[in-house]
This record gives sequence, C-alpha cells and structure tokens, in this order.
Amino acid sequence: MSTSPAGPPPPADGLVSAARRNLRELAHGLSHASHPSTPLLAGAPKPWQRMLPYVVVLALTATFIPVTINVLTTQYDVPGALAGALGVAQAAPLLMLAHRPLQAWWIIFPADIAGALVVLARSTGPDALWPWTAPALIAYLFLLLALGLRETRRTVVGVWVVTAAAGAALHLVAPDRAADSALLLSILGAVVLVIGAAVRERGEATRRLAEQETISEAERARRTLLEERTRIARELHDVVAHHMSVITVQADSAPYRISGLSEPAQEEFASIAAAARESLGEMRRLLSVLRSDGTEGDRAPQPGLDRLQQLVEATVRAGLPAELSLAAELGEVPPAVDLSAYRIVQEALANVVRHAPGARTRVSVRAAAGHLNVLVVNGPAPKPAAPLESAGTGHGLVGMRERVRLTGGTLDTGPLPDGGFRVAARMPLPPAVSPSAPPPSEDL
Repeated sequence: MSTSPAGPPPPADGLVSAARRNLRELAHGLSHASHPSTPLLAGAPKPWQRMLPYVVVLALTATFIPVTINVLTTQYDVPGALAGALGVAQAAPLLMLAHRPLQAWWIIFPADIAGALVVLARSTGPDALWPWTAPALIAYLFLLLALGLRETRRTVVGVWVVTAAAGAALHLVAPDRAADSALLLSILGAVVLVIGAAVRERGEATRRLAEQETISEAERARRTLLEERTRIARELHDVVAHHMSVITVQADSAPYRISGLSEPAQEEFASIAAAARESLGEMRRLLSVLRSDGTEGDRAPQPGLDRLQQLVEATVRAGLPAELSLAAELGEVPPAVDLSAYRIVQEALANVVRHAPGARTRVSVRAAAGHLNVLVVNGPAPKPAAPLESAGTGHGLVGMRERVRLTGGTLDTGPLPDGGFRVAARMPLPPAVSPSAPPPSEDL
C-alpha cells in the first residue's frame, strides 16, 4: 500500500500557527519594554525640560492617591484600610511613568481589577461608575499616554486589547451592573494611545532626520576634503614634474657637459635619466587617475608669490580695499610653498569678498626664522549688508589647512574682536646656505 507524499499544511493549521506566533510576540511586547529606562525628555537641552516629567508624575501621584481613597470610601463604602491600600496600589506606580511605564502598567492594571472586584462586592448607587472608578479611569488614561509615548505599536495595541477584554469580562461577571466606564475607557484609551503613538513616531522621524543630516554633513565634509586634496595633488604634480624633468636633462647631458667620465659613471647617469623618465610616466598616469572624467588639465603655469601683486590689484578692482606688504628678500622659496602661499592668499581674499564685502583687508608676506609667514587680516564690513554667500562651501579653509599641512607648516584662523577675520599661515623654508660654505662639488 503506497502512501502519498505530504502536501502543504491545510489553511487552518497555517492560521493557528500565525495566531500562536502573534500571541507570542504580543506576550513578549507586554513583558519586555522596548526602550531603556532613560527618563522621558532626558535629552532635552534645558534643565527644566528634563525635570518636567518628574514634576508631572509627582503631581499626578500626590493628586490621585487621596482622591482615589476618598472616592472609594464615600461613594463605594469601602473600608478605610482597604481603600488606602487600593488607592496606593492604583496611584503610587504613576511615579514610574517617566522612565518605566510598562512596569507601572503591570502594577496598576491588576490593582484596578482588584478594585473593581472590591467595588462589585459593595452595594452602590445606580449612578456609580463600574468596573473602573472615576479616579482609576483618569489615572489609567495618563498611563496609556505614557505607554503610547514610549512603547512600540504592537505593545500599545496589546495593552488596549487586554484592557478592553478585562472590561468585557467584568461586565460578564455582573451583567446587571451598567459597565459604562469599561466602554468609556476603551474609547478614550484608543484615542489617547493614537495620540501618544503619533507624537512618538513624529519624534522618532525627527530624530532619524537629524541623524541623517549629521551623516550627510560628515559625508559632505569628507567629500570636500578629498576634492581639495585631489586638486592640490594635481597642482603639485607640475612642481614635482619640473624637478624630475631637470633631473632627466642633467643626467642625459652629463656625459657631454663633463669630460673624462668613466664608463661606469656614464652608465650611472643613463640609469638615473631612465629612472627619472619612468617616474615622469608614472606621475602622468597618477594625474590621469586624480583628474575627473572629462576635465582638462590646467595648461597655464602655476602661480606663485610673484603674482600676488596682480591678485591684490584684481581684488581692488572688484571693490575690496586691499593692500599688500611683500618683503623684498624672501630667500629661496620652494615651489610647493610658493604655490601654497599664493593659493592661501587667493582663498582668503575670496572669503572676504563673499562674507564681508567692502571690508578693508591687509596682506602681508614675510620670511623670518626659517619660515614664510603669510598673514591676511580683514576688518568688519563697512555697512551691514547681506553677504554674497549666506553659507560657504567649506572649500576655502579646508584647502588652506591641507596646503599648509602638506608643506609641514601651521595655520591659524579665526574671528577678531572687532568683527573681522584673520588667516595666518607659517610654512618652513629650506635652510640658507652660508656664504663661507664651499659650493657642492660637481665631480664624481
């Protein structure tokens, strides 16, 4: 007798399995808080905002404990000791709403049920609320609001379902009593939970948006830094290529310029020239990687300190009163420092034009103690006016820092007390050769 292969489970089994899974998830949500026990508004910027939840829960507890006891003793004829115990059990856990609302629910909800059973055993008038007394109902709404502000949607839905089911079960226990408060709590509780959940989800969306903006700002700053480094590397390529070209020419022409070179020396010069040409080729390939797709290289010579006067004059023609103080003797300035100094002054003047149009500006370039000192200081704008750019791109100061860092120098930037701004760069120069020192020998 053959057996047919097992087929998929019948739909009823799948529904039962899904129901069991949902019940397990619901039980887990009701028994485990979805947030750490940090107080509500713990991240608020002001101290009074952080203290506000504690003040509110303290006021609620101080109000509902005596009111609950009074209502139980006067309207429901509950003995004083029992009314005091129920009042404390139903209202004292409100102190936990600021940081542990789900744990407070596990205390208040059984206490409310116990209070309903106690009231059931007492003779009450036809106008008395049942199964929830008026103070218990209002306090429970505050509890539901705290849950909606802190817990997940599954948890608050589970709390509402359990509360509505408890009210329905109590009504079945005593169907002759009007269960007005059970229906009222179900309706008002749903409204309060929806409001709390909406506020919580809006707060989470705002927080996630702030996190994304922070990440985007960090990525933007990182991209700006990489773009500046790439641009500086492309500019420094010409400087290094010039030196490598000089090495190649000197090595190739050494056998013709220097007589009496031995065969090993000529081979060494040929090896140096070949290595220099290979390095030039590698640098060209490196530059092609650094250059963006579709961009053309700058065919003009890289500027230096000899073009500062033209730069300042062009700035003056643009409407910025600027003056240049350039030392007559700066000594030997390496090409990288020469280019960096020009770019720093260029970026600083551009920032003045953008953010303080019309401000008087002073540019000073001096050599002292083995360093080239570049100083650009501007005063405040002569009249209040909107800057040409309300928010800078961030390239200027980033580029200055990278250029100074690559030369081994330091950069100091910041606002001045009078409302101006200061940019001070200090870059090392090669040590000066003493006149008494003999020149380097060209003999091998």
